[in-house]
Amino acid sequence: MALQPQAAEDAPDERSSFFLGADWDNVSEEEEEDHHQLILQKANALAAENCLREAIDLFSVAMRYGPVRPEQLSTFVDCVLRNLKRKSTGPDAFTGQGRDSSGDDVFDCPNCHSFLGEPVTIACGHSYCKRCLHRRLLSKCRLCSEPVRGEEKANVILCGLLEKWFSDELKNSKTLGEVDALCRRKLYQEAVSLANQVIQSDPDRTAVVRLSRSEAYMALKQYRLALEDTDVCPRSSCSAEALFRKAMVLHEMGQVDESLQVFLHCLAVDEDFPCAKRQVEKILCDLLSPADENVKVGLRETTQNTLPHLRSKTLVADAQAQTQSPVQRQHQHQVRAASAHHLDNQEKRWESLERHGLSRAQSLRVHGSCSSEEGLKRVYSAPQLGDQEKGSLLKRKLSVSDIEPCVVDSGSSKHKKQGVAKGSKQQTAKAKTCRSVPVDLLDANDLECSLCMRLFYEPVTTPCGHTFCKNCLERCLDHTPQCPLCKESLKEYLACRKYMVTTVLDTLIKQYLSQEYAERTKTHLEETKELSDLTKNVPIFVCTMAYPTVPCPLHVFEPRYRLMIRRCMDTGTRQFGMCINDPQKGFADYGCMLIIRSVHFLPDGRSVVDTIGGKRFRVLSRGMKDGYSTADIEHLEDSRVENSDELESLQELHDAVYEQARVWFQNLKIRFHNQILQHFGPMPEREADIQATPNGPACCWWLLAVLPIDPRYQLSVLSMTSLKERLVKIQHILTYLQSIPNN
Repeated sequence: MALQPQAAEDAPDERSSFFLGADWDNVSEEEEEDHHQLILQKANALAAENCLREAIDLFSVAMRYGPVRPEQLSTFVDCVLRNLKRKSTGPDAFTGQGRDSSGDDVFDCPNCHSFLGEPVTIACGHSYCKRCLHRRLLSKCRLCSEPVRGEEKANVILCGLLEKWFSDELKNSKTLGEVDALCRRKLYQEAVSLANQVIQSDPDRTAVVRLSRSEAYMALKQYRLALEDTDVCPRSSCSAEALFRKAMVLHEMGQVDESLQVFLHCLAVDEDFPCAKRQVEKILCDLLSPADENVKVGLRETTQNTLPHLRSKTLVADAQAQTQSPVQRQHQHQVRAASAHHLDNQEKRWESLERHGLSRAQSLRVHGSCSSEEGLKRVYSAPQLGDQEKGSLLKRKLSVSDIEPCVVDSGSSKHKKQGVAKGSKQQTAKAKTCRSVPVDLLDANDLECSLCMRLFYEPVTTPCGHTFCKNCLERCLDHTPQCPLCKESLKEYLACRKYMVTTVLDTLIKQYLSQEYAERTKTHLEETKELSDLTKNVPIFVCTMAYPTVPCPLHVFEPRYRLMIRRCMDTGTRQFGMCINDPQKGFADYGCMLIIRSVHFLPDGRSVVDTIGGKRFRVLSRGMKDGYSTADIEHLEDSRVENSDELESLQELHDAVYEQARVWFQNLKIRFHNQILQHFGPMPEREADIQATPNGPACCWWLLAVLPIDPRYQLSVLSMTSLKERLVKIQHILTYLQSIPNN
């Protein structure tokens, strides 16, 4: 039976009351696993609400009760970082830097701001150096925050241009890649030697090289040299990576305390640094874990031994102990002993906290609040972390006051640090000198699409690294989901349908080939204008009958119609003609325009197009364009009735036909009735003005669509411009259908 609080101040926090009020004495292993997951969900929910103290409490409970994977602390780490940033006084509060990216040019990597080298274009169209992507130094695009897969291949066109324009820089970039390759092959001494050669040959651009050399030094256990290399670029463009590399060295040296702070420092600089976040998750998981990994405590004991608010609970338990059996009293005695041990540890923590400049009164105020304004210092009041030393360490790590701009002193002299700062300023100054393409090496032929043999217009790069005009690539993918050049499968790329323009190439064309780009744009606009004319060369979909105001869903799978639908969307008209087949002419002389309401693309390139009927038309001439039919057309309109007597007679005829149709529809078998409702919707309401639109009342077209008659007969009614004749035809059809027995 759950213990009941005697007074309001004795009551547990409502966030923890669920776990304290439950009876965990007799639960199965399956139920224990469910409760374990429930605690983790609760802890993550608290972390999402910035309630660090309560989240730490519950994570501690979960880890004493069962294993917790580091990645399950992701929300907790996000909470810590939010509080760190909230306590900062400016963008440079943690980093001591504020890089000015105004000097970056089109050939700089958006992540490390160094030369692109071997550029890789990701799905969003932005290009990064191969090193940043292969080392997993970013999880989101720095420019648009789109997720980064990192599986794309180098951009073939860009690699060729950079090799032609900046051969020396590309050579150095490839040498750096060789250093990284040696590290991956665990040839660390060779990696150090090669890095030394690069640094000597180009001393002004050595930050990235030194970070690779730092990795090699760490593997060789030359920690002092490794730390010196990371300290070379605290203000450089790759400061986040420098902090990460420093933290890794410190962690390898066994300085978990300092490494955690530097990892957090790294994430404060760059919250999307995936490797640093994983390391923080691992360290926090270790700090929160119980000292003896082999001990698994029951959830009831864990809860009472770990969660706060239980000081008064022991008094209530003493009052109830007299009514319990000897076994139950022994069990309660063990729980009280554990709680007393917990309180002793807590008193020691209060002393430690006071030494860090936080009084017990301040801690209690933090303890009683879950507001986000309290920031990270709420973690000081966490009463139990499962292990005294690890608990104190964790609180100290998450304290904002402990994280200084320069977290670790690697032993470098003041003179040396000044030299580093000076070198960093020189490096930044040089980085602001943008590269320019040599005029004598500029050739428009290098920027031509291999499909249309014209200058790239909206260049798009596939995951295999090949670049095409957007329209050209889409037309190829209409026929087969493979790269037109290397034949690599592009099924996933086709399924996503994110044909984003490669920004580097687009910028280069507009900047260096402005005249050629203007001519290419003019040609494209002329082609688009020709496609957007709704009376000349109108695209015709040869399939079925369509009627004004009546929905017409289509399943588009033929390559020619994929192209046609896409052009209708790109030009903005969102319209095309629908005609039935004619054996002699190709398609009928009359049809109906369809207006595209939405297009749902399927992963394999097919699409489901939701359309509705628009204007009727008559075909004047026929043609073909890229495989689909086209036509010059004129639109049809009903002739208006002006005479009042004729209009009154027409209205009476319309009302009679409408009532006759309503009776016929209601008397249909339920199966047919439901099918019509599913495909065409309910019968339109009676209209007050039957001549309000050029096509007449909507009920006529709805009836023509649902009545079981030959398409040729329907076509003859569609072509009529007299509402009276149309109503008479429909009346005859209804009379005939009603004369047939309804079996």
